Amino acid sequence: MNKVIFENLGSGRYKETWDYQEKLFESVVRAKSEKKEEKEQYLLFCEHEHVYTLGKHGDKQNLLIANHVCKSKNIDLHTIDRGGDITYHGPGQLVVYPIIDLEAFGMGIKKYISTLEDVVIDMLDTYGIKGEKDDKAMGVWIDAADRAKSRKICAIGVRASHFVTMHGLALNINTDLSYFNYINPCGFRDRGVTSIQKELGHEVDFEEVSDRMKEAFVNRFEMELSYRLKHF
Repeated sequence: MNKVIFENLGSGRYKETWDYQEKLFESVVRAKSEKKEEKEQYLLFCEHEHVYTLGKHGDKQNLLIANHVCKSKNIDLHTIDRGGDITYHGPGQLVVYPIIDLEAFGMGIKKYISTLEDVVIDMLDTYGIKGEKDDKAMGVWIDAADRAKSRKICAIGVRASHFVTMHGLALNINTDLSYFNYINPCGFRDRGVTSIQKELGHEVDFEEVSDRMKEAFVNRFEMELSYRLKHF
């Protein structure tokens, strides 16, 4: 089992967390290049205040409102160094950032993304929700095969360098989905978004979902977690 440090960062603005990710990412890459026998790896859970993030190859046209409108609505906007197109983060959404060495876990990037999807599918199953993969689109979907009904419940966008990962996944729990109306989520114009709350018809306990997600990570990645308080 790989030892991984778990940190719950709570709620905060995106840029602060992104900077922290970069710091941890660089420390893991450095430890790996120095061939240290014991290197720290990380699993970060958090919520963000309202923000749109655009992947490095994303289309700016998928933001459907002007920058000044974002500011007037107190929505941050960042172009970042992950794959994927545009997505939304905000209150009621669980964001997970694994900063791990894939070689230590014996997997490549394709297997890693597939395993992230498996983690979410496992967790959703505990709520009686059938999450599914789509071979042509990263993330976890409901009714993936039916284009008219398909809706994304979890977005995935990652960066890897030297087989060390950052960024990760965003699961809609009790998310205000109206914020997705101002973008083409992940570049799609003909597919919807959903949340656990919407699928079940009632609000769910955020911490309970977080605990179940953590358990799914431990099981799928065979992690041994140690706990550390927020470090920034």
